[in-house]
Amino acid sequence: MTRDIRAGTGGRLELLEATPLASEYPHPVLFLHGAFTGAWCWAEHFLAHFAAHGFPCYALSFRGHGASHGRDTLMASGIQDYVEDVFEAVNRIGRPPVLVGHSMGGFVAQKYLEDAPIPGMALLAPVPPQGLFASQLKLAFENPTLFAEMNNLLSRGRASPAALQKALFSGAVDADKLVEWFRHTQAESQRAIWDMTLFALPWLWRLNRAPLLWLAAENDALVPIEQMRIGAGMIGGQVEVVPGLGHAMMLEAGWQTVADRVIEWLRTLA
Repeated sequence: MTRDIRAGTGGRLELLEATPLASEYPHPVLFLHGAFTGAWCWAEHFLAHFAAHGFPCYALSFRGHGASHGRDTLMASGIQDYVEDVFEAVNRIGRPPVLVGHSMGGFVAQKYLEDAPIPGMALLAPVPPQGLFASQLKLAFENPTLFAEMNNLLSRGRASPAALQKALFSGAVDADKLVEWFRHTQAESQRAIWDMTLFALPWLWRLNRAPLLWLAAENDALVPIEQMRIGAGMIGGQVEVVPGLGHAMMLEAGWQTVADRVIEWLRTLA
């Protein structure tokens, strides 16, 4: 059983929290979202599920995302700004958490390790340390229509619901849920995208190495599995492929498979 998911108080960043009635795990878990979204994506399934299994957990919205400050200056925000947001969230939590990062959030987690040690890091369909360039090039050649839609999402903050479904999900999605998630979709900082493409790649020699879980989605349309395998090798990990899922692993119908694998791994850290 868990208490209700609630927004943290204090500071200018949205920090959702779900605490178990009886904690069974020594480390808090901090979820970091991907581009074009916010902490809400973790509140859909993961926060309550993890708390129900005894994990104190939090989900951060980076500046300019969700209910955090900075919408008016979003385009000036870079990956290092998001890293600073993680430092603020960790300060509010009060002790080092295990970081669970999806997509862009996984890249931010890697950059955070340049400056701070953590108990562990789980990466879910992350942007790999070598960046997005190869992934974007592959998408442009193999699926130019989807590539154009994603560029439209970047420049205007909008893409069609059909494009979002194709980009993020492997199978059918409940129509009402797709409409709801589409409504939450927002613009992303072009500076942050360029940082992940080329200009702010992780300094591998500076990383504070931590226990690592790397999960890839079998049908990820945005970050190819081969790129994730290259990236995992660069930071000393191995990729586990979750069958039947697309990029939005925490929202797919098979989200619990991903959540339970992360929970199983977290318990090995204890």
